[in-house]
Amino acid sequence: MRNVARTSLVDAAIAELRREIAEGVWPVGTKIPSESRLAESLGMSRLSVREAVRVLAHAGLLHTRQGDGTYVTATDESEVALRRRLDTAAAMDIIDVRRGLDLVAARLAAGRRTDDDLAAMRATLARRDTAAQAGDLDAFADADVAFHLSVAEAAHNALLGDLYRSMSAALRDSVRDQEQAALDPDPWHAELLKAIENRDPAGAVAVSIALLDKQERDL
Repeated sequence: MRNVARTSLVDAAIAELRREIAEGVWPVGTKIPSESRLAESLGMSRLSVREAVRVLAHAGLLHTRQGDGTYVTATDESEVALRRRLDTAAAMDIIDVRRGLDLVAARLAAGRRTDDDLAAMRATLARRDTAAQAGDLDAFADADVAFHLSVAEAAHNALLGDLYRSMSAALRDSVRDQEQAALDPDPWHAELLKAIENRDPAGAVAVSIALLDKQERDL
């Protein structure tokens, strides 16, 4: 009976912690309260809370840093599963998927973008150009992904934005895989911004295709 009771308490703690994470009470990257504080808030033993945290860490929602605390790393298990799958995906598979996402994002962004969206795209594109000129591949990859994420955000489709954010790490890796070729000057990113600024969906899609074709050749 004690085992059943303990399991029930652990399950209740898991459900409550998962709810807090999903609702954004503890955003991704933040540290959750200490074991003792959680036990007090939930009205259960530290042992039950420790087991619940262990389960959620195994699921990928939490990460415990020895001597520091436990941090939120994701908001739901499906996001974790997708991220783990993307970590093992081939670079060409990533580009194939982007042919779907990027074209939809470009077309929608050209029709729905706001002035704030354009400002975000210009800022990330400027960072990308600066990193390219400096030969900083890591900063370049970060800015490149940020630019394409800003295009996805300009589409004003929450699901599309979530999918793109889930792919961010894999996208950075695909840019880094191109090594020096990634830093070569290209006209397509600026042209994509121009097409979106001009509210030209067909032009934005055409530029996106050309951009992905180049990346495929570089691989």
